Amino acid sequence: MSIVKSFAVANGDMFYIKHNSDNFTIIDCNLTAATAPFRIKELKRESLDKGITRFISTHPDQDHFGGIELLNDEVPITNFYVVKNQAIKEVETESFKRYRSLRDDATKAFYMYKGCTRKWMNLSDTDRDSSGINVLWPDTGNQDFKSVLAACNAGESYNNISAVIRYKVADGASVMWLGDLEHEFMEKITDHIHLEKTTIVFASHHGRESGKIPDSWLEKLDPQIIIIGEAPSRHLHYYTGYNTITQNCAGDVTMECVDNKVHFYVSNPAYTVDHLVDEGRGDTFDNYIGSITVETEYTLQVKAA
Repeated sequence: MSIVKSFAVANGDMFYIKHNSDNFTIIDCNLTAATAPFRIKELKRESLDKGITRFISTHPDQDHFGGIELLNDEVPITNFYVVKNQAIKEVETESFKRYRSLRDDATKAFYMYKGCTRKWMNLSDTDRDSSGINVLWPDTGNQDFKSVLAACNAGESYNNISAVIRYKVADGASVMWLGDLEHEFMEKITDHIHLEKTTIVFASHHGRESGKIPDSWLEKLDPQIIIIGEAPSRHLHYYTGYNTITQNCAGDVTMECVDNKVHFYVSNPAYTVDHLVDEGRGDTFDNYIGSITVETEYTLQVKAA
């Protein structure tokens, strides 16, 4: 069993994966003095029995590294996965200063790029199994990426250097994060990124229309669930024709991945959806809202036959 959790952190992102191996992964953070104590307490509790903890930073925006100094002081970050950049900020918050310190620390930073390998991110050995995480983007030799990286390093915009991360549970679900990639940029790189069927996709840019996942991507990803983040409702794209969970209403979303099933739980007890199957769960976390059976290319072929 593995657990994937998306925290409701207002206009920002924060996730963790409690892997079914000796790994624990935190993806981005958006903490405040008020929320940090109980969020960090949970991270400490859930990672307690794991030998490897890593922090993945999708890109250098405040709402994706806010409060990282609070996290780092309580849960020391020794494995900092980041897209290599030299981003500058006109106003340097304490969070950006800590981000920059981790980014530039050769003993802690691992610079992610398309197809990169690392123990125990996606390589196993006799000590422990891999985490099942792969980096699909950035392609650091791609000219479109080079252009957006230059803009980032000039302090102009940061969204489009976001890493694309895919997590796969062996013989089970797959989950994808897109950071804050923008629709136009995703269109440009469609032919330069390998996309395959993925069970759950977190909508880019907190679900905003500006981060709408292109149809050319969705056709390849064929997601069973799209999770839409906490951008203001007037800015959201709702992905008509796809099953969704909207975090503005659901609150925290916890996904329990067991064999070929994903069981969903939320922090808002009033939230419901009608596209999940009630399998009578509820003993692991509060507010169970239903389950899915993971589809694969093979199961789809069988259905079509």
